[in-house]
Amino acid sequence: MEFVHIPVMLEECMNGLNLKPYGVYFDGTLGGAGHSSEILKRTSPDGRLIATDLDTEALENARSRLAEYNGRFKLFHSNFKNFSAVLKEAGEEKIDGAILDLGVSSYQLDNRERGFSYMGEARLDMRMNRDNPKSAWEVVNLYDKAKLSYIFSVYGEEKFADNIAKNICEARKEKQINTTKELVDIIDKSIPYKFKQNGHPAKKVFQAIRIEVNEELDGLSECIRDIVKSLKKGGRVVILTFHSLEDRIVKQTFKDLETDCICDKRLPVCVCGKKKEIKEINKKPIEASEEEKKINPRAASAKLRVAEKI
Repeated sequence: MEFVHIPVMLEECMNGLNLKPYGVYFDGTLGGAGHSSEILKRTSPDGRLIATDLDTEALENARSRLAEYNGRFKLFHSNFKNFSAVLKEAGEEKIDGAILDLGVSSYQLDNRERGFSYMGEARLDMRMNRDNPKSAWEVVNLYDKAKLSYIFSVYGEEKFADNIAKNICEARKEKQINTTKELVDIIDKSIPYKFKQNGHPAKKVFQAIRIEVNEELDGLSECIRDIVKSLKKGGRVVILTFHSLEDRIVKQTFKDLETDCICDKRLPVCVCGKKKEIKEINKKPIEASEEEKKINPRAASAKLRVAEKI
């Protein structure tokens, strides 16, 4: 299956980066190379790119897709949270901009054998990095009721988390839960009919398991701070999120980085030494146009935040 991904808010992301012809840019979520190819195209002939992805299939596809720009990009099989180490390995000290497109790519969702989708049937997997020893199967079959309920509630914001966790534990007493369809059937039976009207009943639980398997929220704030430290003055960081948990972390991190002194206001002078590091370009997140949402339904939940190093 060809690795195809439709980048969300492509033009808005490129505008947010404020690309420079000689700039060095970091794409932490390479995926189908939609953003990366556009960065290289718009910074030709001298712009350079550093990019990471956990998915080896994405990296193989990107090398082929970006072949016309050979010599101007370096790709790494790594998590974007290893930004500082990757930057050092790439031989760069400072960058002009960075983009993080968080969440699952269209390819991963559409490729049923990867087990990300609640549509159809596939082995429970959901690993972005196939070298990861923990898959969705381990989460569903080995976690106890309390831990399952917690991740469904916190990562999925699922109202019926406890009931779903209870029914999963009951079902696996009879046999292992091996496929996405088996899990969907358990979830479906756990949610009262009147609460199934807004979207697929398994959506929130699948999101929660995916976040747990790939540790998507761990270290996100620290990574943003590392990126900001490495930005040149006027450099920008552009972040696309697809659910409230991610957006909340990005929003709070930007707010903290945009805040000066945090001393007790009763003190006559600042003793904390904290300095404002960024300014937000858009105080409210940018959302996709209605036209884009019709063309690409996955854009419906997207929020884009942009900040500039000062």
